[in-house]
Amino acid sequence: MILAPQEQIEDYTERGWWGTDTLDDVFRRNAENAPSRLAVADPLNRSDIDGHAPRRLTYAALDNEVARCATALLDLGLVRDDVVAVQLANSVDLLVVYLACWRLGLIVSPTPVQWRAHELGDILGFVRAKAVVTTGQIRGHDHAAMMETVLAGISPRPALVVVGVDEWPAADDARLRAHMGTEPVDANDAATICWTSGTEARPKGVPRSHNHWLVAGVACGDAADIKDGDKILMPFPLINMAAIGGILMPWLMCAGTLVLHHPFDVPVFLRQLVEEKINYTVAPPAILTMLLKEEKLLASLNLKALRSVGSGSAALSPWMVKSWQENHGISVINIFGSNEGTCLISGPGDVPDPEDRANFFPRFGVEGITWPARIAGWIETKLVDLQTGATITEAGVPGELLLKGATVFARYFRAGDGGPEGAIDADGFFHTGDVFEIAGVGDRFYRFVERAKDIIIRGGMNISPGELDGLLAGHPKVAEAAVVGLPDDTMGERICAVVVLKEGETLELDELRAHLAAQQVAAYKLPERLEQVDALPRNPVGKVLRRILREKLGS
Repeated sequence: MILAPQEQIEDYTERGWWGTDTLDDVFRRNAENAPSRLAVADPLNRSDIDGHAPRRLTYAALDNEVARCATALLDLGLVRDDVVAVQLANSVDLLVVYLACWRLGLIVSPTPVQWRAHELGDILGFVRAKAVVTTGQIRGHDHAAMMETVLAGISPRPALVVVGVDEWPAADDARLRAHMGTEPVDANDAATICWTSGTEARPKGVPRSHNHWLVAGVACGDAADIKDGDKILMPFPLINMAAIGGILMPWLMCAGTLVLHHPFDVPVFLRQLVEEKINYTVAPPAILTMLLKEEKLLASLNLKALRSVGSGSAALSPWMVKSWQENHGISVINIFGSNEGTCLISGPGDVPDPEDRANFFPRFGVEGITWPARIAGWIETKLVDLQTGATITEAGVPGELLLKGATVFARYFRAGDGGPEGAIDADGFFHTGDVFEIAGVGDRFYRFVERAKDIIIRGGMNISPGELDGLLAGHPKVAEAAVVGLPDDTMGERICAVVVLKEGETLELDELRAHLAAQQVAAYKLPERLEQVDALPRNPVGKVLRRILREKLGS
């Protein structure tokens, strides 16, 4: 499934932004050149997560597992461009499934392990998945049984593969070679369809090609100064841009060692940093700040191998970024991205001053401003007035960030077939919905102002308030409801439900949470605070003004 226009493919290829390598091409070269190097290591506590013993595989062993899994997928009758939905915790098995799909030209559609029947049922039918891969249980929840129930309502019914129950067969190398010869994968084929929450009830499917992902790997690898054979720790769920583009792609491109982690567990995370001699990882700003304040704990850790840490999803403290760099020799990289291809990265190569790095992002892709990062020349960015659409060139004037170039997706999945449209304008610019302003010395930087969209980011997970609004409005005691995110030092944001009750009714938070849980909504979406108001603030056309609600609630 190639979605990019042919003229764009030819243009970007001629410029050297896109190439002909697929993700499998890169992986197989790694396996050939470094077969005995450790490729991947499971979480130390994997048995507590999904009941399976942790494994560690070299590139040669991983390549064999990929071939076995690919053979099993062929046995299901899958062909190039079929969609395989995957719901697995971060594990060796997850990586094997991804790489096997990419070898065959299948499209991976990863889903969070927190999703339940409510989220899965609609998505699997919408994406027209031909197969679903999950496991027996994750954190005590029976995913296999849940998936059986979900798939019973989908026609035609996708095949179900349960890792740990359905064993991979022996690799049929001759059959795989024949398949790859008759159905060759193109670097511009879609490799994934990831899901990003919006104001719609259904998350939006974002197809990204092999080239899209490799460009993301260049951007993050350059900013983090990734070197050949680096050891990289993955503490984010392997389902979206932050993990796939920010961690998996740099690992793939440096033929390094990928150490898996998630859900985030501070003691396990720190043990992995030390014992695995990690060179690069990512962590939420709150964790990086907490470690600095735990001086005795930090002093007891041997972090000499750690060169850089990526962070984002919330504002970075200049004190935090400066302290890591000046006191511990570790560079914190400020990352602002999206599944669609937003790619602003403030790394030490472009922004040496740590306080500037916390506050600003380089104005990549602006005529007359140059940067060392390769990605700076592969994209074009600008700010436009939120009302008029006029281009903003003066500092301190808020505007929506627009972006186009090698990182940007072509369109949403099934756009025009019940899907959202209009994200990319006639000039090829993606409208991010995020508000920045020009700032810094020489007007060389962007400074983030606010999210124009109302997405709630809780613990790195995007949550659509519009989806929850509709579900809460179905409560028998609720007249109308709106959900907002409120700042939280640990999770980034927490969910607050604001409700107008029907006359004479009273409502407790536990009742509201139970109402959502009964509809099999993922636990991370359940409100953690309840506020009652007489009326929701609305604009002249009736849209709820969430900004006003946040202000009234003290955010």
